[in-house]
Amino acid sequence: MTYCLPLAAVNTNIFPGSYAVARQHWLAQILKVNVHTQQLSYPCAGLGRQGEVLVTDTVWLGPEDSSRVLVLIGGTHGIEGFTGSAIQIDQLGLLIDGKFVIPNNTAILMIHALTPWGYAWQRRCDEDGVDLNRNVVDFTKALPENSGYEQLKNTLYLADTEPRKAVMVELERQYGRVALEIAMSAGQYTDPTGPFYGGKSPAHGRLVCEDLISKYALNERDLTVIDLHTGLGSYGYGEIICDHQPDSAGTQVALQYYGNSVTLPFLGTSSSVPKTGLLDYAWHAIMNERSCYVTLEFGTFSTDQLFEILLKDHQLWTQTDNQGARLEHSKIMRHHFYPPDQAWQEMVLFRARQVIAQGLQGTFS
Repeated sequence: MTYCLPLAAVNTNIFPGSYAVARQHWLAQILKVNVHTQQLSYPCAGLGRQGEVLVTDTVWLGPEDSSRVLVLIGGTHGIEGFTGSAIQIDQLGLLIDGKFVIPNNTAILMIHALTPWGYAWQRRCDEDGVDLNRNVVDFTKALPENSGYEQLKNTLYLADTEPRKAVMVELERQYGRVALEIAMSAGQYTDPTGPFYGGKSPAHGRLVCEDLISKYALNERDLTVIDLHTGLGSYGYGEIICDHQPDSAGTQVALQYYGNSVTLPFLGTSSSVPKTGLLDYAWHAIMNERSCYVTLEFGTFSTDQLFEILLKDHQLWTQTDNQGARLEHSKIMRHHFYPPDQAWQEMVLFRARQVIAQGLQGTFS
């Protein structure tokens, strides 16, 4: 049996205008699917910008006893949930319209808005400033250190940006570009107001994933996990990033499913550098040798621009009297992680269909 890429024209109107709109559309699509479903919802602390409740919604599509499961995660980084929602809604539409059927002995588990507070407020992090994708560490032990970040952090929010730029230039000169990006983005556990902060305890999204793993006994099934992200890499391209160790079974499975388009941070072939505390690691820990986890990262603008935008975001959120400036900057955040460009949106949906199709093909090949 072969699973083919659906060739129906994409509808970019499904890209949502807000978290609340996305959730409403997503839930409405679930009611229309003609396969067995099971929904689990996880309320999140806090409220959205319009006072809306915040929830991570999940749905199991297909037989409950399926031995193979494709897990599709959206909104690990809150603001990136706009694209995650559109991809999931697109897949549900294809299923409703009969453009594809779920393969035998296979189920799909969709996780919508894994960091709903960040989605609603158009930030990457949660209400406590925690980056879920740096949060999967053992909090009972000494937390990881990032010496490069310690060199940078005292200059991050100076009114005069020249000292920070000088430190960054010197760090890159001494240790190289990869070391600079690791210093900035690999994860840090000492500065709650700063970017890429991993927190002091398990965050909402991590707890959701751990509960789903337990409730659905996912450690006993073959898993294909695709985590949807935006903001890094070439404009409009969906890079398949594999953070399994290069010599692991997970990497071999990813290569089997997705071929030579797979990139590996540990080998330096990816636009992403190795990072600490990735959500991937919670799933790696329960996966068998027939499973893999990949990030599908859709590029937008430059890494340097990303750093500057994120620094400004964190700076504004440390100032309690800057609500107007925060709202203005959220437009810049949104433009970086969710470009208002129909061509970009078309590329995202087509590439997502391709990669999801490859993942489903892999689950029964």
